[in-house]
Amino acid sequence: MPGWVVTLIVLGIAGPMFVGILAVLGIYGVRKYIGAAKQAEARNAVGEIAKLAGQAYEVEAGSAPGPSGLCASASRSVPARAAMIRGMKYQSAASDWSVDASRPRTGFACLKFEMDAPQYYMYSYRAHGSKTPGDTFTATANGDLDGDGDLSTFAISGEVDPGGQLVIQTAIAETNPAE
Repeated sequence: MPGWVVTLIVLGIAGPMFVGILAVLGIYGVRKYIGAAKQAEARNAVGEIAKLAGQAYEVEAGSAPGPSGLCASASRSVPARAAMIRGMKYQSAASDWSVDASRPRTGFACLKFEMDAPQYYMYSYRAHGSKTPGDTFTATANGDLDGDGDLSTFAISGEVDPGGQLVIQTAIAETNPAE
């Protein structure tokens, strides 16, 4: 058999294999990129909630004495159940974020936080105390990007220090971010 025939046979087998390997690597890279882009939503949102909690605390800490300081906990997460973000986006309404508006200094209404774009994560805000040393808040995003029922968690916290200042963590704690 002539050498050029052998070369054509080898190229006919190796060429598609090489293209297949490149395709697999490309798909893997694109999936990682899409996952990282979705996770950015959670990181940005909990960071924004923490910033708004700090702003609300500073406004109230500078006001007249009384029960002020941290916004009280949101009465429910948005969306209300993790099943609503299981492997899909959730489109929240303004009413989801303002459910606590009738209660003074409570929840997302106090923070003045809401999302109007579809979201991959369920957001919650919990506070313990209001303005004495040791009082804390935690902003959390839970997601289920792959739809398997296991949740990822992105959280950031803040605590009132002995001097009455609200100190917010500089890093977001992440558990199973790719879930």
